[in-house]
Amino acid sequence: MARILIVDDDEIVADMASKLLFDAGHVCGWVADGERALEILRWRRPDLLLLDHDMPGLTGAQVLRSLRSSAETYDLPVIMFTGLTGAEDEQHAYYNGAQAFIRKPFNAKMLLHEVNLVLKARAERPQHRSLSEHLEQAAGRWRDSPEKRIML
Repeated sequence: MARILIVDDDEIVADMASKLLFDAGHVCGWVADGERALEILRWRRPDLLLLDHDMPGLTGAQVLRSLRSSAETYDLPVIMFTGLTGAEDEQHAYYNGAQAFIRKPFNAKMLLHEVNLVLKARAERPQHRSLSEHLEQAAGRWRDSPEKRIML
């Protein structure tokens, strides 16, 4: 079971995706805009974000760039979930840090498949640490390394 946040301004699509993911055993929440998504992410971190590209206010691309530049959410798995159909849009999503790209209208089996792939890949990686924790640990390893002591 994963906690999934859906960020989409289309209530019908968000409701369909939420029901599908809930039936597959996941816990889902839904918000309609990027600003609200970022507020929620400051409060609680989901296991996965399904993120629409075109929304009022902050676009999905802006939200994704904000996530990737944050020490707390730099490694949050994101699936772009959008009606955009161009190959260039998909390339930009991957460039900005998305793990997958699903076009709407979505195929239920494909959505579940991509969600499971992203969650499995995330489960096989070490648990999340804030970027500052990661840097502190790396600095500690460097300080304590025998090679450093020899160089001093």
